Amino acid sequence: MEEKLLNRKEAAEYLGVSFHTLAFWKCKKRFEIPTVKMGKLVKYRLSDLRRFVESRLITHGGKDELN
Repeated sequence: MEEKLLNRKEAAEYLGVSFHTLAFWKCKKRFEIPTVKMGKLVKYRLSDLRRFVESRLITHGGKDELN
């Protein structure tokens, strides 16, 4: 089965952030979200976005949890 590729706008919508925020993260290496370069195009694999979201999960009672 072929992996779904999203453009930056679609990836930003999936993550719930703006297009510009996602571009900033990539430029400043804020988060290491893998990308696929196709000429000037930047694509994101849906599976990588899902993995990124899972990696940011804070479980109940974790030291990073906000009170």
